[in-house]
Amino acid sequence: MRRIAIAIMGTISGLVLLFSYHTSRNEGSVAVATSAPAVAGSSGSSGSSGSSGSAGAAPAPQAAQGATAAATYTGDSVMTRWGAVQVEITVADGKITAVQAVEYPQNNARDRQINAYALPVLAQEATQAQSAQIDVVSGATVTSDGYIQSLQSALDQAHL
Repeated sequence: MRRIAIAIMGTISGLVLLFSYHTSRNEGSVAVATSAPAVAGSSGSSGSSGSSGSAGAAPAPQAAQGATAAATYTGDSVMTRWGAVQVEITVADGKITAVQAVEYPQNNARDRQINAYALPVLAQEATQAQSAQIDVVSGATVTSDGYIQSLQSALDQAHL
């Protein structure tokens, strides 16, 4: 009988400790660094399929000249399980100089938290790789997949 009483008291104590534990949500400190404009030059095209003709004409002066103004290309908006993802790249002298997510899931605190760390990592990797051949970010696989698809669309428009 004594063992049963000890087991019950131990279980109750464990449950009280479990329910009194407060997890960190970081809701007040989340800031997405990718929302700042990264465009320093003229714009190329938008992600719509009807404007692909203007995107094809923009890279030609870059190939002919050594130093040209930066051009921006916006990839297609890719619908993911958690929301749309769309990427914009800035290209100068045939190289990616900046990558920015212009549309991404941010409907709740968890989306904002995940994207606050995932989007800067993806942007840095894309800039370093100079392609869409980048790794997905652990914990943000769905957003990473959409990001990579939109990035490839923007690279296709820039003929990179």
